[in-house]
Amino acid sequence: MKAKTLGNKNARKPADYAAKAAKKNKRAVEAIAKFFGSYSVVAVVNLESLPAAQLQRLRNKLYGDMRIVMTKKTLLSLILTAVKGKLPGVEMLAGSFVGMPALIFTNQSPFKLANLLQKNKSKAPAKPGQTAPYDIVIPAGPTSFTPGPIISELAAVGIKAGVEGGKIAIKVPATIVREGEKIKPKVAEMLAKFNIQPMEIGLNLVAAYEKETGLVYGRDVLSVSSESYLEQLRAAAYEAFALAVEMAYATRETAARLVGKAFLSAKHLAEKCNIPAEGSGGAEPDVKGK
Repeated sequence: MKAKTLGNKNARKPADYAAKAAKKNKRAVEAIAKFFGSYSVVAVVNLESLPAAQLQRLRNKLYGDMRIVMTKKTLLSLILTAVKGKLPGVEMLAGSFVGMPALIFTNQSPFKLANLLQKNKSKAPAKPGQTAPYDIVIPAGPTSFTPGPIISELAAVGIKAGVEGGKIAIKVPATIVREGEKIKPKVAEMLAKFNIQPMEIGLNLVAAYEKETGLVYGRDVLSVSSESYLEQLRAAAYEAFALAVEMAYATRETAARLVGKAFLSAKHLAEKCNIPAEGSGGAEPDVKGK
């Protein structure tokens, strides 16, 4: 009986565990909050469906370029609350805590970080329950499958097939799963048979906060490739130039085109009104570079 009483006296109360956990969480928040002052960019990544072995390889490979910090969602929110007074706008990252969130601290720009993470991704087969990253289409045409139960398996996922030349052929293209939909077991099996690997294994960048600007860049902005970005810049420059010429807005770049346009307009008006004018029948003046 005495031993039992002694054991009860030494037993920890729930309040003791709560106090200990609170202290541990406070130390974790303070330690991680210090990183916000040491790096220029803080990003949120989703580690959902990322195998532990793959994560460890990525951490080793990317070591030196960035620091990856993993903790509970509740602590991540507390961390943002602790630093938002010094970093305006950083609290906007809270809306990016999806799946299994983690923080990345780096001194690279958000776009360089996005490019680096994308380059370190690898293809993987789809598993039941995963979300389709895009519309997955089985194209029409011949396959390597021989006639058999495969025909009914194809029909079960919405693929129309027949036999041509002793092999199974897909009659019409079939979208077997739409972007954002959960991949069903039968669909996952069929994708494996066609050796289609729609999933990517890696650190999925959700958003990035840049201290210098106080801006949070979302996935839709960070996912734009450098080639696409340059093409958009070229298109914007061309459209801006065309608009400036149309509204007769004179700049160093539009001056030559505007002078030439004015000359041709004056020339056509003079000819229409039969007004003789010097140069009306001559060549267009050379104004390039002037």
